[in-house]
Amino acid sequence: MALLNIIYNPSMKTKISLLAICLLTSGCALINQPESATPWTYSGLEGSANWGNLSPNYATCATGTDQSPINLSDFVDAKLAPLTVRYNAHASDIVNNGHTIQVNFQRGSTLSVNDYEYELTQLQFHSPSENQINGQSYPLEAQLTHIDKLGNLAILSIMFSAGIENPTLKDIWALMPEKAGVKNNKLPAISAKGLLPNNLDYYRYNGSLTTPPCTENVLWLVLKQPLTAAAGQIEHFGHIIDTPNNRPLQARNTRKILE
Repeated sequence: MALLNIIYNPSMKTKISLLAICLLTSGCALINQPESATPWTYSGLEGSANWGNLSPNYATCATGTDQSPINLSDFVDAKLAPLTVRYNAHASDIVNNGHTIQVNFQRGSTLSVNDYEYELTQLQFHSPSENQINGQSYPLEAQLTHIDKLGNLAILSIMFSAGIENPTLKDIWALMPEKAGVKNNKLPAISAKGLLPNNLDYYRYNGSLTTPPCTENVLWLVLKQPLTAAAGQIEHFGHIIDTPNNRPLQARNTRKILE
């Protein structure tokens, strides 16, 4: 996911996002790339292999031990609590930020797990998928970012296989800007509900943002059931972004993948 500005609040002993505070008070977008941020790319001298050296703010990309994405395998049966998803709000705008297509949402949609409630803020796409499941890569991955009142992040990941056209993707693709830095805020009623499979069984692991600054302590919830997208939809996204926008797999280290 894109860049998140972090501060540390000693009184609460938790990381709080300045932009999260803005989100919770005025409905602004949670994750955006500040103009002063050090540029990065997916390849070349500013590519993922060098992110940790581009800026002190990106050091975690190289030194972190709980980085994302990963290959999900060797699962631990943990009898995970069911997800409760209430996606009631619609998208507010769609942005081509140069790295991906980002859909920002109005307030009012929530994801609950283990009695913790997170609010949906945005959706981003990666092609091919960043996470893998049992070594399998998918042609497209949707990542829905949520935040709780303390600034903790939860990302709901949905894989897409090539197949039948997805109607929600069709609506988003028709409105996504073709040029980097352009925002479209004239949208019909687009809900994230159409990106949810019937089965919400999931894998769970602790990870990070998958783009600089690669901030850790992010809860990843990867749905087991993939959706389908037409081959033309997948190809069109690749044409707009004009590069694979997936970070390579990171070391799992001692982390357990729960199911």
